[in-house]
Amino acid sequence: TQVINCGDAGIAGELIQRWVLAKASNNKPVKRLWISSLTDEAIQEGFGKLKDSKEYDLLYAAGNARAIGDWLLGMNASRLYTVKYANGKGVLSIGRVQTPTLALIVNRYHEIQNFKPETYWELKTTYRAVIFNSTKRKFTVKEDANKILEEIRNKLFEIISSTKKNANESPLPLFDLTSLQVECNKKLNFSAEDTLKYVQKLYEQKLVTYPRVDTTYLPDNMYPKIKGILEDMTPYAQFTKAILDKPIRKSKKVFDDKKITDHHAIIPTGILPPSGMYLPEKQVYDLIARRFIAAFYPDCVVSNTTVLGAVDEHEFTATGKVILEEGWRVLFPKKDAQANATGETDAKEDEEQLMPVFEKGEKGEHSPDLLEKQTQPPKMHTEASLLRAMETAGKQVDDPELRDLMKENGIGRPSTRANIIETLFKRNYIVRQKKNLVPTITGIQLIKTINNELLKSVELTGIWEKKLRQIEKGEYDAHLFMAEMKQ
Repeated sequence: TQVINCGDAGIAGELIQRWVLAKASNNKPVKRLWISSLTDEAIQEGFGKLKDSKEYDLLYAAGNARAIGDWLLGMNASRLYTVKYANGKGVLSIGRVQTPTLALIVNRYHEIQNFKPETYWELKTTYRAVIFNSTKRKFTVKEDANKILEEIRNKLFEIISSTKKNANESPLPLFDLTSLQVECNKKLNFSAEDTLKYVQKLYEQKLVTYPRVDTTYLPDNMYPKIKGILEDMTPYAQFTKAILDKPIRKSKKVFDDKKITDHHAIIPTGILPPSGMYLPEKQVYDLIARRFIAAFYPDCVVSNTTVLGAVDEHEFTATGKVILEEGWRVLFPKKDAQANATGETDAKEDEEQLMPVFEKGEKGEHSPDLLEKQTQPPKMHTEASLLRAMETAGKQVDDPELRDLMKENGIGRPSTRANIIETLFKRNYIVRQKKNLVPTITGIQLIKTINNELLKSVELTGIWEKKLRQIEKGEYDAHLFMAEMKQ
């Protein structure tokens, strides 16, 4: 009497089932099961409120346009370049997302190859075991710095001001697929493909919610379920106890219906992991669990101290940071805390100095010094930085909120990016050197050969991706998109 489409609740799932139904010449009414979790409760709830298939027509239209567009461009361009340039030595594959992604790696490689380091000098001085930096930052002429060094060497250092400000650091956003892949690459050295494989397995074992998502938020109607999930996470009782004693924190940085389309952020379901779990899956689960619990913890409170000192008219500053209340950071061991917060290494954390109390007007001996340094080339892409670059169409964006806005123009989908990177390896366009992604001669030559900017421009591919998302929202016509692609 009717068909229930239980395909994966995403763009590809919708597309595959629709194509199968079309091939089968189905003319029965179709209902859609749309769920974010495979727990019995979620499945029953989903069957209790089946949707009309028509609600997902736009998602299908976007998926269809994406697939045919990829095929049109990939199939034709790959044949053209293979026949024209491969000299019978295999296939040169070109892809709507694959080629701009390769271009990101090749361009970064060229930037590094062509980089010419420049020498500069930094003037520092140590007073009461604290290192102060000259406010002039960099000297490109050594004599200028030396002149000041000699002027201040035998004079007393004076404290001009010391200000202390307390600041709150919010918990980190919950995971979407890209941020989970970035974190696993940095912390555990997993490839994007491996992370997707492990989190998919966790999903199938009912341990976490649907993974192929691009939002870090939960819908408001999830709020009443949070307490139950936290109570079920008994292996983490030492952390959950502290927040279960009080009402659960409800923050706009976690719950926001406006930031949700089909699915919410990746979170644990509350079902306990089995004891003999495969280690990588266990590690991925642990990252998701800790990030989830931390979201309901109080902010971390830090005290930032800035001290200004001078010798005559030459000014120096020093900064220091002290954690006053750990808040959510208790879930992340010390070494990880900074890497977690910024996605950087711990170097920055180590640089933060503990400051003694300085009084305005105090004076004393100091030992100035001149350091010779060189400007550094940009770093090679790793999978973590490449995923971020794909998400923001090649722009370097550290701010999570700004990054969110740029996802509209990102290239690829969270669910396809790992596969795109793997394709570049398979085609021998890139290789791994430790964590770095390095282009091969073939990869470099391919990008050099392509004169059509459209084929390798991250920005232009980002514009196509934006149109596909607009088709999904009913703001752009799929036929128009197809006509443009053919053109």
